Amino acid sequence: MYEPPHFRETRPEVLHGLIRAHPLGLLICNGAEGPVANAIPFLLDADVPPNGRLRAHLAKANPQWQLLADNPASPVLIVFQGTDAYVTPSWYETKRETGKVVPTWNYAIVQVRGTVKVMDDQAWLAQQIADLTASQEGTRAAPWAVTDAPAPFIQSQIKGIIGLEIEISEIHGKWKVSQNRPVADRVGVAQGLENEDHRSPDMASLVRSYGGLDSN
Repeated sequence: MYEPPHFRETRPEVLHGLIRAHPLGLLICNGAEGPVANAIPFLLDADVPPNGRLRAHLAKANPQWQLLADNPASPVLIVFQGTDAYVTPSWYETKRETGKVVPTWNYAIVQVRGTVKVMDDQAWLAQQIADLTASQEGTRAAPWAVTDAPAPFIQSQIKGIIGLEIEISEIHGKWKVSQNRPVADRVGVAQGLENEDHRSPDMASLVRSYGGLDSN
């Protein structure tokens, strides 16, 4: 991933936070006919040294898991896409001063590399789906739990999946949130996102935070 220094994010708690907030990652590996990619939800065990561990599962009908099992030493790439937003030059003060501006796209993204251990243990898989469900249901007023479904049904579902454990060897973050623009342009982007693009309140907050505007 191209990482200009002013966009690079290295704090583990921030990188891990994006993964937890946007757990649907794109799992990418090499196949005989080229790259193979599938979007699947991940769980992060942040306390596993040195960089944490990811857990996930695939349908056994998905051939990607067999590629991973056949090439255990081959690293995979997982991409977690955070908030993003189009940035119009009309928000820049520089547009009014010189006109020398172009559109861009702001985004926050984390890329993870590591090797995969394929897990076919039924107890591991049961814990995985229970943990994944709890991570998404926990904030609901009446959360659904795996144990709410009949046990024989859940066992039949578990037989149709395969687990993945990924020890994170590298983790990289890129927060491209207008830090490279003059202060007046950053202010304009934050205000534009707040006033015009109501889909992007999170990006407006990032522009203010990373652009040193929180106290303004």
